[in-house]
This record gives sequence, structure tokens and C-alpha cells, in this order.
Amino acid sequence: MLLAIDIGNTNIKIGVFDSDKLVQSLRLSTLQGRTGDEYGMDIVGRLRSGGISPGDVTGAIMSSVNPGMNYTFEHACDYYLGMKPLVVGSGIKTGINIKYDNPKEVGADRIVNSVAAYYTYGGPCITIDCGTATTFNVIGEKGEFLGGAIGHGLKSAAEALSTSAAKLPEVELVLPPKVLGKNTITNMQSGLIQGYIGMAERIVRLLREETGFTSAKVIATGGLSELIYNNSDVIDVIDRTLTLRGLNIIYKLNA
Repeated sequence: MLLAIDIGNTNIKIGVFDSDKLVQSLRLSTLQGRTGDEYGMDIVGRLRSGGISPGDVTGAIMSSVNPGMNYTFEHACDYYLGMKPLVVGSGIKTGINIKYDNPKEVGADRIVNSVAAYYTYGGPCITIDCGTATTFNVIGEKGEFLGGAIGHGLKSAAEALSTSAAKLPEVELVLPPKVLGKNTITNMQSGLIQGYIGMAERIVRLLREETGFTSAKVIATGGLSELIYNNSDVIDVIDRTLTLRGLNIIYKLNA
């Protein structure tokens, strides 16, 4: 079995694959103060609760946009699973051609999502990852990573608004029934969520126009992708396991 770890700025997604089948998944908070022992014991405990022995895990792969957490998880895998994880980065086989000014600048999460989207849905396609930041990736017909865009995340925007403006409160991220809000809460919800949907719609439209991929399939992942999907026709598919499956594909390419 393969342990796939995706370290984000807010959450850490972990999946266990038996060949191509995702048999267990879990999510942990990204906390800089936690040690490798704490994460290692947590992972082993979660595996056992799902009926998986640590000895069943024969390989591990990790992608990270939070370099400060890398050593922590390398230690956790080494000490609690007896192996060093394969780390997605420079020199690793991905199966896609990265056409970027400096390929080393591309975030590991963007590469992994692009690999999963291309191998699963084919090209051309566009991925949207609705996380702490919102990333848009364009993958060509032959699996070329062509670039994309990076925008604000919805939660990040909401937190920035309430933190920066003294009289604005924290709000629940639900879409009010009308754009025209009648109180501060619905005003903020309308502006944040409708603005987020509008950003996604405009960026996808412009990416399609600039590349000529007018029929490119749009695949979204991340917990807040459903807000766009349910209130716009810009997203074709929501795939919550996109990143983990991309890690599984990359591991096989390098095994």
C-alpha cells in the first residue's frame, strides 16, 4: 500500500492507496508546533482504526507547499513507517511537460493536480484548487503544463476583511438568497462569495480564450469548490481526491 501526503498551508490531506484504489483518507491541521512524533503517532493510530497495519504500507510520497513541515513528515514516515517518502520536486518524473519560465517555481500541489487531471480526464483541461489560495492550471492536449493564475482563497479573503476592517465581523461562508444585502452580514457574504464565483468565471473564460481551448474541461478540487459548482456553470467536475490520486500516479511513474 502507498501512503500519499499532501501538505497544504491550512490542512494536510493523507490517503492510503491499494493499487489505484483509495482505501482510506484523513485530514489533519497544519500546525508548525507539532512534532514528527505527534504526527507519526496520529497517522499510525488513524491507519489502525481503519484496519490498516503500518506494516502494510510499502511506499510513501509527499507534496508540500509548506517547506517548514517537510522535515517533520519525513521524520514521521522514517520513524513510524520505516521509510523515506518520495518528495515531489525538481528531478522527479511527472509524466507532463512543464512549460513555465522557471519550472522550479511551480508549486508541488499544482503539478500533482495537473498530473491527476490529465491522466484522468485528458487534455486540454483546467484545474481549480479552492484552498488557502485559489490556483488555476491549464494543461494542454499532450499533457503540457502551460501555466495559469493564482488568486485569493475565499476563507483567506473573509479573514482579511474582518481583521483589517475594525467594524466588520467574521461571517459564515454561505450564499445569501439575494445579492442585495440588507445587513452587514449578508452584505459581506454576498460580496465575498459572489466575488469569488465571479473571479473563477472570468479567469476560466480568459484562459480558454487565450489558449484557444474553448471546450477545455474544468475540474475543481478543495472544500469550497462546491460553492462555485452550485452557483455557476463554470465547473464541469468536482474531484475531491484529485491531489491524492495525482500523488499515486507520480509514485508509480518513479517506482
